[in-house]
Amino acid sequence: MPYLGIGLHFIAAIYFAVHAIRSGQSLYWLLLLFSFPLLGSVVYGLAIYLPEIRHSRGARQVVSSAKQFIDPGKDLRNARAELSRTPTVQNRVRLGMQLLGAGQAEEARELLELAASSPLGDDPYILTGLARARFESGQAALAVETLEGLFARHPDVRRKPEQTLLYAQALAGTGSPGAQAAFERAVECGNDAEARCVYAEWLLTQPDAADRERSHSLFASILDDARHWSRHARSHNALWLDRSKARMKELERAR
Repeated sequence: MPYLGIGLHFIAAIYFAVHAIRSGQSLYWLLLLFSFPLLGSVVYGLAIYLPEIRHSRGARQVVSSAKQFIDPGKDLRNARAELSRTPTVQNRVRLGMQLLGAGQAEEARELLELAASSPLGDDPYILTGLARARFESGQAALAVETLEGLFARHPDVRRKPEQTLLYAQALAGTGSPGAQAAFERAVECGNDAEARCVYAEWLLTQPDAADRERSHSLFASILDDARHWSRHARSHNALWLDRSKARMKELERAR
């Protein structure tokens, strides 16, 4: 049993070391992790890993799903009430984002357009929400325009997974010839299976045989990676994995 405990300490240290390398942390963390596996893992987990996953898109989705299961619509009701009591830009944005999550893109778009025209309208969070609301309400060209303005003002956002994928989807929605290159960039910037799956599904709608082959390879890469995913990664990517499996079956039947 002592050997099992020691082994688990080193497994945790190795896991955090891989995370440190991939996320560009200081080499000091590697020294700490391998010199003091148990203590180093605890310190790294509390200082770096937990704060990161708490603010990740996947973690927010898990929390949101849990809240919706317990009391569907509670957050939306609260956001409406708060905006009614205090009509600030922040409350307008909060309600707009809740509406987006509830699939009410048109109303969300109206609120986020008002927020974007305020002195706080340069905020990347607001502009990303506005772009998504415009895209989901059928205004792909305006979504492209919003995102290009965002990229011009905040160049670092051009490397963010959410915004690069949304930009590719919006370009595809306008029929732009630059959509494929944008999807390729989104795949490069992506940190989960979403970009690959969405890109592969778009490729299936294209007439070129080479696009179908590229689509097949993307779906296959998701299925291959899934064999090595942790429980958390599998849960986070469950939707994209299921969709990839279904599309692969369709492709195999068509061959």
